[in-house]
Amino acid sequence: MSDKRRIPDIDAGHFSSSPCLMHELDAETLGFAPNPEGQTYIDVPRWRKAERTRLVAERMKISSHDRMLMASEIAARLDAILDEVAGRPVGVFWPIRGEPDLRLWMERISARGAVCALPVVIERNAPLIFRAWQPDSPLEKGAAGIPIPVRGEQVIPDVLVVPMIGFDQKCYRLGYGEGYYDRTLAFLTNQPRVIGIGYSQATLHTIHPQPHDIPMDVIVTERETIFRTK
Repeated sequence: MSDKRRIPDIDAGHFSSSPCLMHELDAETLGFAPNPEGQTYIDVPRWRKAERTRLVAERMKISSHDRMLMASEIAARLDAILDEVAGRPVGVFWPIRGEPDLRLWMERISARGAVCALPVVIERNAPLIFRAWQPDSPLEKGAAGIPIPVRGEQVIPDVLVVPMIGFDQKCYRLGYGEGYYDRTLAFLTNQPRVIGIGYSQATLHTIHPQPHDIPMDVIVTERETIFRTK
Protein backbone atom coordinates (compact mmCIF):
# COMPACT_ATOMS: atom_id res chain seq x y z
CA MET A 1 0.00 0.00 0.00
CA SER A 2 1.51 3.32 -1.07
CA ASP A 3 -0.50 5.38 1.43
CA LYS A 4 0.47 4.32 4.94
CA ARG A 5 -1.84 6.69 6.78
CA ARG A 6 -3.45 5.02 9.73
CA ILE A 7 -7.08 3.95 9.35
CA PRO A 8 -9.03 5.04 12.43
CA ASP A 9 -10.36 2.49 14.88
CA ILE A 10 -13.65 1.23 13.48
CA ASP A 11 -16.27 -1.19 14.44
CA ALA A 12 -17.03 -4.08 12.09
CA GLY A 13 -20.74 -3.25 12.01
CA HIS A 14 -19.96 -0.14 9.98
CA PHE A 15 -19.17 -2.27 6.91
CA SER A 16 -21.19 -4.76 4.90
CA SER A 17 -18.33 -7.24 4.54
CA SER A 18 -15.61 -8.69 6.75
CA PRO A 19 -12.95 -6.18 7.90
CA CYS A 20 -10.19 -8.81 7.91
CA LEU A 21 -8.35 -7.22 4.95
CA MET A 22 -9.01 -3.59 5.82
CA HIS A 23 -5.40 -3.01 6.81
CA GLU A 24 -4.58 -3.30 3.10
CA LEU A 25 -6.84 -0.38 2.13
CA ASP A 26 -6.25 3.33 2.56
CA ALA A 27 -8.57 5.50 4.60
CA GLU A 28 -10.20 7.31 1.67
CA THR A 29 -11.14 4.00 0.04
CA LEU A 30 -13.02 3.07 3.20
CA GLY A 31 -14.88 6.38 3.33
CA PHE A 32 -12.67 8.22 5.79
CA ALA A 33 -10.89 11.50 5.09
CA PRO A 34 -8.50 13.85 6.91
CA ASN A 35 -10.25 16.45 9.02
CA PRO A 36 -9.10 19.94 7.92
CA GLU A 37 -9.44 21.04 11.54
CA GLY A 38 -6.71 18.65 12.65
CA GLN A 39 -4.87 15.40 12.01
CA THR A 40 -7.71 13.04 12.86
CA TYR A 41 -9.81 11.22 10.27
CA ILE A 42 -13.55 11.69 10.00
CA ASP A 43 -16.19 9.20 8.87
CA VAL A 44 -17.32 10.86 5.63
CA PRO A 45 -20.77 9.19 5.23
CA ARG A 46 -21.79 10.06 8.79
CA TRP A 47 -20.38 13.57 8.50
CA ARG A 48 -22.25 14.15 5.24
CA LYS A 49 -25.49 12.90 6.72
CA ALA A 50 -25.16 15.32 9.63
CA GLU A 51 -24.27 18.20 7.31
CA ARG A 52 -27.25 17.51 5.07
CA THR A 53 -29.57 17.65 8.07
CA ARG A 54 -28.00 20.86 9.32
CA LEU A 55 -27.90 22.64 5.97
CA VAL A 56 -31.47 21.74 4.97
CA ALA A 57 -32.71 22.95 8.37
CA GLU A 58 -30.88 26.26 7.89
CA ARG A 59 -32.23 26.57 4.36
CA MET A 60 -35.78 26.06 5.54
CA LYS A 61 -35.41 29.00 7.96
CA ILE A 62 -35.02 31.44 5.04
CA SER A 63 -38.24 33.39 4.54
CA SER A 64 -40.21 32.88 1.33
CA HIS A 65 -39.64 36.54 0.48
CA ASP A 66 -35.87 36.23 0.83
CA ARG A 67 -35.88 32.98 -1.15
CA MET A 68 -37.68 34.77 -3.98
CA LEU A 69 -35.08 37.56 -4.01
CA MET A 70 -32.19 35.07 -3.88
CA ALA A 71 -33.70 33.02 -6.72
CA SER A 72 -33.91 36.20 -8.80
CA GLU A 73 -30.21 36.90 -8.21
CA ILE A 74 -29.33 33.32 -9.13
CA ALA A 75 -31.40 33.54 -12.32
CA ALA A 76 -29.59 36.73 -13.34
CA ARG A 77 -26.22 35.02 -12.83
CA LEU A 78 -27.39 32.04 -14.89
CA ASP A 79 -28.40 34.35 -17.75
CA ALA A 80 -24.97 35.98 -17.60
CA ILE A 81 -23.08 32.70 -18.11
CA LEU A 82 -25.42 30.86 -20.49
CA ASP A 83 -25.71 33.38 -23.34
CA GLU A 84 -27.95 32.04 -26.12
CA VAL A 85 -30.27 29.19 -25.06
CA ALA A 86 -32.54 28.92 -28.12
CA GLY A 87 -32.70 25.31 -29.26
CA ARG A 88 -30.49 24.06 -26.39
CA PRO A 89 -31.73 21.29 -24.07
CA VAL A 90 -31.42 22.58 -20.51
CA GLY A 91 -31.88 20.15 -17.63
CA VAL A 92 -33.50 21.91 -14.68
CA PHE A 93 -35.12 20.85 -11.40
CA TRP A 94 -38.38 21.27 -9.54
CA PRO A 95 -37.67 22.91 -6.15
CA ILE A 96 -38.20 20.97 -2.94
CA ARG A 97 -37.32 21.53 0.72
CA GLY A 98 -36.41 25.20 0.36
CA GLU A 99 -34.27 24.87 -2.78
CA PRO A 100 -33.91 27.93 -5.03
CA ASP A 101 -37.13 28.23 -7.05
CA LEU A 102 -36.13 28.78 -10.67
CA ARG A 103 -39.53 28.12 -12.20
CA LEU A 104 -39.96 31.71 -13.43
CA TRP A 105 -36.51 31.50 -15.00
CA MET A 106 -37.48 28.20 -16.59
CA GLU A 107 -40.55 29.86 -18.12
CA ARG A 108 -38.43 32.74 -19.44
CA ILE A 109 -35.80 30.58 -21.12
CA SER A 110 -38.52 28.31 -22.48
CA ALA A 111 -40.09 31.38 -24.11
CA ARG A 112 -36.67 32.18 -25.60
CA GLY A 113 -36.54 28.76 -27.25
CA ALA A 114 -34.70 26.63 -24.71
CA VAL A 115 -35.84 23.01 -24.40
CA CYS A 116 -36.27 22.68 -20.64
CA ALA A 117 -36.29 19.17 -19.21
CA LEU A 118 -36.95 17.77 -15.74
CA PRO A 119 -35.16 14.74 -14.25
CA VAL A 120 -37.10 11.51 -13.96
CA VAL A 121 -36.17 8.50 -11.85
CA ILE A 122 -36.96 5.42 -13.94
CA GLU A 123 -35.22 2.91 -11.71
CA ARG A 124 -33.58 3.13 -8.31
CA ASN A 125 -29.76 3.28 -8.41
CA ALA A 126 -29.83 3.96 -12.17
CA PRO A 127 -29.05 7.13 -14.18
CA LEU A 128 -31.75 9.76 -14.51
CA ILE A 129 -33.53 10.49 -17.76
CA PHE A 130 -34.73 13.98 -18.70
CA ARG A 131 -38.20 14.62 -20.03
CA ALA A 132 -39.06 17.83 -21.91
CA TRP A 133 -41.09 20.36 -19.90
CA GLN A 134 -43.06 23.47 -20.83
CA PRO A 135 -45.02 25.81 -18.54
CA ASP A 136 -48.29 24.15 -19.55
CA SER A 137 -47.00 20.57 -19.31
CA PRO A 138 -49.23 18.28 -17.23
CA LEU A 139 -47.34 16.92 -14.23
CA GLU A 140 -47.59 13.89 -12.00
CA LYS A 141 -45.78 12.81 -8.86
CA GLY A 142 -42.51 10.99 -9.46
CA ALA A 143 -39.95 9.60 -7.03
CA ALA A 144 -40.20 11.16 -3.56
CA GLY A 145 -43.34 12.97 -4.73
CA ILE A 146 -41.39 15.39 -6.94
CA PRO A 147 -43.43 16.56 -9.97
CA ILE A 148 -42.38 15.23 -13.38
CA PRO A 149 -43.93 15.70 -16.85
CA VAL A 150 -46.64 13.13 -17.63
CA ARG A 151 -45.53 13.21 -21.23
CA GLY A 152 -42.61 14.77 -22.98
CA GLU A 153 -39.82 13.81 -25.30
CA GLN A 154 -36.74 12.35 -23.66
CA VAL A 155 -33.80 14.69 -24.18
CA ILE A 156 -30.11 14.75 -23.33
CA PRO A 157 -29.20 18.07 -21.71
CA ASP A 158 -26.57 20.31 -23.21
CA VAL A 159 -26.66 22.26 -19.93
CA LEU A 160 -27.56 20.65 -16.62
CA VAL A 161 -28.66 22.84 -13.70
CA VAL A 162 -28.33 20.82 -10.50
CA PRO A 163 -29.57 21.61 -6.96
CA MET A 164 -27.09 21.47 -4.08
CA ILE A 165 -27.44 21.15 -0.33
CA GLY A 166 -23.82 22.20 0.17
CA PHE A 167 -20.70 22.89 -1.86
CA ASP A 168 -17.04 23.81 -1.59
CA GLN A 169 -14.78 26.21 -3.47
CA LYS A 170 -13.43 23.38 -5.64
CA CYS A 171 -16.95 23.03 -7.09
CA TYR A 172 -17.77 19.74 -5.41
CA ARG A 173 -21.46 19.34 -4.58
CA LEU A 174 -23.12 17.83 -1.54
CA GLY A 175 -26.44 16.36 -2.64
CA TYR A 176 -29.07 14.21 -0.97
CA GLY A 177 -26.88 11.12 -0.98
CA GLU A 178 -28.78 9.02 -3.52
CA GLY A 179 -26.10 9.45 -6.20
CA TYR A 180 -28.48 9.99 -9.12
CA TYR A 181 -26.63 12.94 -10.63
CA ASP A 182 -23.20 11.34 -10.22
CA ARG A 183 -24.45 8.16 -11.93
CA THR A 184 -26.07 10.20 -14.70
CA LEU A 185 -22.93 12.23 -15.41
CA ALA A 186 -20.79 9.10 -15.39
CA PHE A 187 -23.22 7.47 -17.86
CA LEU A 188 -23.57 10.30 -20.40
CA THR A 189 -21.29 10.04 -23.41
CA ASN A 190 -21.55 13.73 -24.31
CA GLN A 191 -20.96 15.61 -21.10
CA PRO A 192 -23.24 18.61 -20.49
CA ARG A 193 -22.08 21.81 -18.88
CA VAL A 194 -23.00 21.23 -15.23
CA ILE A 195 -24.05 24.15 -13.06
CA GLY A 196 -24.63 23.65 -9.33
CA ILE A 197 -27.28 25.89 -7.73
CA GLY A 198 -27.48 26.75 -4.05
CA TYR A 199 -27.44 29.49 -1.44
CA SER A 200 -24.21 31.11 -0.29
CA GLN A 201 -24.84 29.98 3.30
CA ALA A 202 -24.29 26.39 2.14
CA THR A 203 -20.55 26.93 1.58
CA LEU A 204 -18.36 24.27 3.22
CA HIS A 205 -14.60 24.16 3.68
CA THR A 206 -14.74 20.83 1.82
CA ILE A 207 -17.31 18.12 1.14
CA HIS A 208 -14.50 15.55 1.49
CA PRO A 209 -14.90 14.37 -2.13
CA GLN A 210 -14.74 10.64 -2.73
CA PRO A 211 -13.83 8.81 -5.98
CA HIS A 212 -17.46 8.77 -7.17
CA ASP A 213 -18.00 12.52 -6.67
CA ILE A 214 -18.05 14.56 -9.89
CA PRO A 215 -17.37 18.29 -9.58
CA MET A 216 -19.59 20.95 -11.10
CA ASP A 217 -18.24 23.07 -13.95
CA VAL A 218 -19.74 26.16 -12.34
CA ILE A 219 -21.45 26.92 -9.04
CA VAL A 220 -23.97 29.77 -8.81
CA THR A 221 -25.35 31.29 -5.63
CA GLU A 222 -27.14 34.57 -5.03
CA ARG A 223 -23.76 36.15 -4.20
CA GLU A 224 -21.19 34.62 -6.49
CA THR A 225 -20.37 32.55 -9.55
CA ILE A 226 -17.54 30.07 -9.06
CA PHE A 227 -15.83 28.54 -12.09
CA ARG A 228 -13.98 25.29 -11.54
CA THR A 229 -10.24 25.48 -12.10
CA LYS A 230 -9.26 22.47 -14.20
